[in-house]
Amino acid sequence: MTSTDQERWQRVKERLRSELGDDVFTSWFARMELEAVDKGVVRLSVPTRFLRNWIQSHYSDRVLSHWQAEEPIITRLELSVRSAAIRPPAVKPKLVESPASAREVADPAQNGAETRASVPFMTVHEALGGSPLDPRLTFETFIVGRSNTLAHAAARQVATSRHGEPLMFNPLYIHAGVGLGKTHLLQAITWAANGSDRKVLYLTAERFMYGFVSALRTQTTLAFKEAVRAIDVLMIDDLQFLQGRSTQAEFCHTLNALIDAGRQVVIASDRPPADLESLDDRVRSRLAGGLVVEIGSLGEELRLEILKSRIAAASIHHRGFEVPPSVLAFIAKSVTHNGRDLEGAVNRLLAHNKLTGQPVTLEMAEREMRDLIRPAEPKRVRIEDIQRVVARQYNVSRADLLSSRRTANVVRPRQMAMYLAKILTLRSLPEIGRRFGGRDHTTVLHAVRKIESLAGTDGAIAEEIESLKRQLQD
Repeated sequence: MTSTDQERWQRVKERLRSELGDDVFTSWFARMELEAVDKGVVRLSVPTRFLRNWIQSHYSDRVLSHWQAEEPIITRLELSVRSAAIRPPAVKPKLVESPASAREVADPAQNGAETRASVPFMTVHEALGGSPLDPRLTFETFIVGRSNTLAHAAARQVATSRHGEPLMFNPLYIHAGVGLGKTHLLQAITWAANGSDRKVLYLTAERFMYGFVSALRTQTTLAFKEAVRAIDVLMIDDLQFLQGRSTQAEFCHTLNALIDAGRQVVIASDRPPADLESLDDRVRSRLAGGLVVEIGSLGEELRLEILKSRIAAASIHHRGFEVPPSVLAFIAKSVTHNGRDLEGAVNRLLAHNKLTGQPVTLEMAEREMRDLIRPAEPKRVRIEDIQRVVARQYNVSRADLLSSRRTANVVRPRQMAMYLAKILTLRSLPEIGRRFGGRDHTTVLHAVRKIESLAGTDGAIAEEIESLKRQLQD
């Protein structure tokens, strides 16, 4: 490589900077290096696969045309990922032929669905650092029951939509406790979209944070933003783990940009949007503005169907593995916590059968499942439930409880509802105040102390409290 080649490369970079602007140039091209110019081929390198894939898909034609302006005999580019230890690329890089073929990888925004379809699903997923996908988590293996019918139907609708069709609901927000199928549905959407005309990306909140922080560290935040906001269907799992003010701000901007552009967003969390106290009010409001679906606890009938499905799958790989109906009925009735406990129960039966050679019996199942049989958890009470029950009990409206009215027939029910919110939920005093019309935490504290004092001296008040608690926990 000659000094003339380096001079040409500098002029190419200056043209790119002038055409694209400093921010875009810094994000994408600041760390691109010229490796060689040989027989009409320009060899360039970047430090990461992410940069290589994105530049190939969006800027190859521009780089090639600027090189041809400098040296007309240039016919193609080779873009590789360089190693800190070994500079020459170990894998033959993807070729970009002259302008005619370069148009095949031009900006998808300019060429529509035809170009979108040319970008392989897994290439997009890997290039943007998508979270790992479990091949078992598909719609075919998802067992539908009364508690998850709506969530399943909504996920199916998202998965089968085509590019350009109007979105029925956006965002789709699925919340449920641990092991009830949230991740299964999000990954099922991702697998179902494989080969479609849309680009789909599945990320855990942790992976989103990692990607954004890495972009900050390497000064490629604009590249990260452009990459994520070019996705047609973005799925974020375990949103409750999203931490950090700057990361949450970026998520907010990404959410707004995708929804405003008519792109689908699917979110999963262990609680409804209103209960994500660490998130900004604007984010919670935007999430609540879509379709919010809760997956309820698994009923006994659904647990039995899940067990049958898991055992049938295990029997394919382990011939002779059989579980009597009495054992299935015992586990479905006794192991009630979540689907992962059911999976663990099947694995224990399988291990016992294969390692000891003994058949599965009810006695063995009772012995092996002892630690999976947990005491029933108390019903999770929400502030909305408390407001509804208290309003009904005292013949006022929920709007009265949230209002600034200070008449006696409203003040006492409002104080009672605040008190119950404090003792029956894990919400903080400021959060309770916010959920009661934006009141200060000292107002909530006064209400709690007032009701506690009355309950200690007035038997009727104590009776009312117990009655309301029973209604909420039944």
